[in-house]
Amino acid sequence: MAWNEPGKGPRDPWGRDRQSSGKSPLDDLLKKLKARFGKTGRGSGGILTAVLVLLVIGLLFSSYTIIGARQVGVVLRFGEYSRTLGPGFHLKLPLPIESVRKVEATRVRSVNDKVSMLTRDENIITVDFTVQYQVDDARKYLFSLNDPDGTVRAAAEAAVRGVIGGSDMDTILSAAGAAGVSKAQLALQKTLNSYNAGLRVNEVSFQNVSPPKEVKDAFDDVNKAREDKQSIENAALAYANKVVPVARGDAARIAAEANGYKAERIARAQGDASRFDLLLKQYKAAPEVTRRRLWLETMEQVMAGNRKVIDGTGGRNIINLPFGRAGVPPTRGADATGTVNAAVSPSAGSDASSKKGTQP
Repeated sequence: MAWNEPGKGPRDPWGRDRQSSGKSPLDDLLKKLKARFGKTGRGSGGILTAVLVLLVIGLLFSSYTIIGARQVGVVLRFGEYSRTLGPGFHLKLPLPIESVRKVEATRVRSVNDKVSMLTRDENIITVDFTVQYQVDDARKYLFSLNDPDGTVRAAAEAAVRGVIGGSDMDTILSAAGAAGVSKAQLALQKTLNSYNAGLRVNEVSFQNVSPPKEVKDAFDDVNKAREDKQSIENAALAYANKVVPVARGDAARIAAEANGYKAERIARAQGDASRFDLLLKQYKAAPEVTRRRLWLETMEQVMAGNRKVIDGTGGRNIINLPFGRAGVPPTRGADATGTVNAAVSPSAGSDASSKKGTQP
């Protein structure tokens, strides 16, 4: 019989029976490790453990949020608004209890459109407008509007149509149209506030306001004529500002001279009147003396600048008085020799000296 034939027990090649002994301690340890490894990684208990570990890691990573410097975070608890977070690191309840929606609060958004509108005087114009806006309230921005850009575009078009429809075409095309832009911005902001949009309008601008192509040349001529009119008015105003002050100064100077002349004439007239009053009193007191004194004073004034000849013969001789000065022709009443025949009044001769001669 062979050594490995079936028998009562295991035999070695030399015919000796092998002793049936138990498992070694190393085999037991390996079996235990294998059992534990299989229980953790391959069995149903191992999958649950892995899921729990992943769940814990996910909860830890979803328990905080970081809001950028230009952002605002809106915290939702089970889909309902809870609070608003500013920039920085924040703790929160993990998902799915709380979630955070981040909004760019400082970014300037813009919408633009080109529409044709009817003015108050029934003219059609084409307007290109641009609206720039920012998020002012993140909560309202997220939950009040489904399409913020579309809402802003529609509200802006309505505001611009209201302003254009209430103004004449000349007003819109002129510099006064800037007031219409301000009105459109106020109207748009009022409309967005009524929607609880949470938006702030920064600027509304008209890039191009032009009439239809069919009448553009005619409107260009009108605008040029308006500019020429304004230029002429400015030149006239400058000339008026230059001339009017000079004329006012001349008028003031003439008025001052007239007032001075008036005061002088009044003072002189008053002085003459006073002198005549005094003379009248003297005449009433001594008429003959006053009359002769007046005659003498008059003759003195008349003859003060002329050469004088005194005749003491009582008017019996004719004296040729020189008339005029050298180079001055004689006037009417003079003879061919340039002298005037004159005789001294008897009354003057009686008072004069009997001496005859010339006095310079």
